[in-house]
Amino acid sequence: MEALTGRLLLSNATLFDPNFRRTVVLIGHHDDEGAVGVVLNRPLGVAVEAAVPPLSELVATGEELFEGGPVQPDAAVVIAEFSDPSRASLVAFGAVGFVPDELETADRDAIVRARIFAGYSGWGPGQLEDELAEDAWLVTAATEGDVFTSEPERLWERVVRRLGPGYAVLQTMPMDPSAN
Repeated sequence: MEALTGRLLLSNATLFDPNFRRTVVLIGHHDDEGAVGVVLNRPLGVAVEAAVPPLSELVATGEELFEGGPVQPDAAVVIAEFSDPSRASLVAFGAVGFVPDELETADRDAIVRARIFAGYSGWGPGQLEDELAEDAWLVTAATEGDVFTSEPERLWERVVRRLGPGYAVLQTMPMDPSAN
């Protein structure tokens, strides 16, 4: 299978895991040993300066902390757009990548904009491939606008719409299909 680094995973109608229902996940790294990414559309309703004050200087005042996934929810993960992508510890696509754990001044100066996540999403060897074979996820290209959207609560619907009219019915499905 082709590596999915830098791609978006959109939860499909058959994915009922509450950790991922109607989520958009940016895959930051994918290889034979597994995959890691962050959920882009789950703001936590708490400002970064209140939750992780040392990272508040990387984002605008009042910027929300996001739930990156169920793995290590107490760990902060920072995704940024870099003026110099070589400053990223891991480039997802284009100029978007993960901020190094040890943030030096040169790295900080290369950050154009950033988003902070509590935790991340992870898959072991073959796990994501199995989920893709079960049609749990739809895969599409990521854009900077997806990562840094000002309307994260509408991101899933917007990206599904980009997939084309064949996916229109997916947008109308209720969160809980038994309510249908």
